[in-house]
Amino acid sequence: MEKDVNIIITDRQGKDHEISAPTDMSMNIMEVCKVYDLAVEGICGGMAMCASCQCYILSNHELPNKTPDEEAMLSEALYVKSNSRLSCQIKIEKKLEGLRIELAPD
Repeated sequence: MEKDVNIIITDRQGKDHEISAPTDMSMNIMEVCKVYDLAVEGICGGMAMCASCQCYILSNHELPNKTPDEEAMLSEALYVKSNSRLSCQIKIEKKLEGLRIELAPD
């Protein structure tokens, strides 16, 4: 479907999953991971109030800047890297075609 984008997600066991994510449903990466039964907790429900959906951006996609709330949560999270993001804060958009991420350890 032309309203979907393909994203590659490496799970916590190192296995790659090529998934198709809809751009017309106002979803974020955390929600898409849950649809595909990939281990992302999202304890706060996508409000950037926990870091249980942390991921690492492996591709060179231009993403929206981190919000102050996302920055604050990542400053307190474990396993943070320079490419860490909260997957709940990344909306599924056409420009994410080919995005590659890795789920952070839980």
